[in-house]
Amino acid sequence: MSDSPETATAPPAQSHPDQGASAVLVLGDGTCIHGHGIGATGRTVGEVCFNTSMTGYQEILTDPSYAGQIINFTFPHIGNVGANDEDIETTTPAARGLVLRQDITDPANWRSLRHLDAWLKSQNLIGIAGIDTRRLTRHIRDAGAPTGVICHDESGAFDLDALRAAAEGWPGLEGMDLAKEVSCTQTYTWNQTRWTLGEGYGTQHSPVRHVVAVDFGIKRNILRCLAAAGCRVTVVPATATAEEILGHDPDGVFLSNGPGDPAATGQYAIAAIQGVLEAGLPLFGICLGHQILCLALGGRSEKMHMGHRGANQPVKDLETGKVEITSQNHGFVIRADSLPGNVVLTHQSLFDGSLEGIRVKERPVFSVQYHPEASPGPQDSHYLFDRFIRMIDDHAQKD
Repeated sequence: MSDSPETATAPPAQSHPDQGASAVLVLGDGTCIHGHGIGATGRTVGEVCFNTSMTGYQEILTDPSYAGQIINFTFPHIGNVGANDEDIETTTPAARGLVLRQDITDPANWRSLRHLDAWLKSQNLIGIAGIDTRRLTRHIRDAGAPTGVICHDESGAFDLDALRAAAEGWPGLEGMDLAKEVSCTQTYTWNQTRWTLGEGYGTQHSPVRHVVAVDFGIKRNILRCLAAAGCRVTVVPATATAEEILGHDPDGVFLSNGPGDPAATGQYAIAAIQGVLEAGLPLFGICLGHQILCLALGGRSEKMHMGHRGANQPVKDLETGKVEITSQNHGFVIRADSLPGNVVLTHQSLFDGSLEGIRVKERPVFSVQYHPEASPGPQDSHYLFDRFIRMIDDHAQKD
């Protein structure tokens, strides 16, 4: 494919049903791209985004932050490690579907328990393969993340007008509260620790700290990192009030990742976070938790043109000068110029200069936009969990 500006800015070329297609991707702008179906049959609608990660497709598909989204994978060899029961971030995937360049690669990994296509069917995930994902990614880059519909029908009979109407009619993520859909509905405790080769996941039997994690769509590996750091973790629903959170008598409070518009989600969460802030407890937020914390501090959020999604995102620590390679998944961002004077900007994206982290002056409160638990190759950002633990211990000594 040419790299000319005309090619880069043009929408993906329309293909035709006479090619024996068993699936079609229809965007809200009317673009129709035929391919062959993978996973479950049926149709699914959502925001089409792209992820640049080269590994971790199963973790990505089970990340609750992808609620409402169809994931276009830029890496072509999806399926090469198969699927297993350990590399999942939640029991029921919230992603709406997936788009691939090539057929699902046959698994060639000793941890594989089943073919990815079989796993997709078991999770009722609908996908399409045989798509020029590079060109689709350029379309998203230039025009912004569109709404879209994937329809997988082995007969190849598609009502394109109806599918386009469904894509056009989907309201989009702006203003959409999805945390309630993926959050737990009851409080529970967590003691599973991180995975190690040859042993699998461990168990925290002797916790010395107690952390309450507010579940806006929390990834399991975040909980494992907290447990591995010596914490007894109590997970509460997204709608938990400050009184309910503080009623568990925590040593620190964690605000999780999650999907949707932070301004919509924050309608019930902002008051709870402000109550925790008033109590003076150590507070750590990630992703959506970072955004809602910033809203509680007086900041404003906005929808991004295409978002950040991938395991290769460079972020600069403005206080140390170090650059971290991070894993990210977000389509909204906090405006740095909206935050009050007691908030210090600590991290910045080297892709577009957007805000990636903050701390509050003279308070044990900080947050980051990215995912320090995700280990995108290196473990550049794991120090953030250590920072949280030190804050908890320092706060306990003061008391």
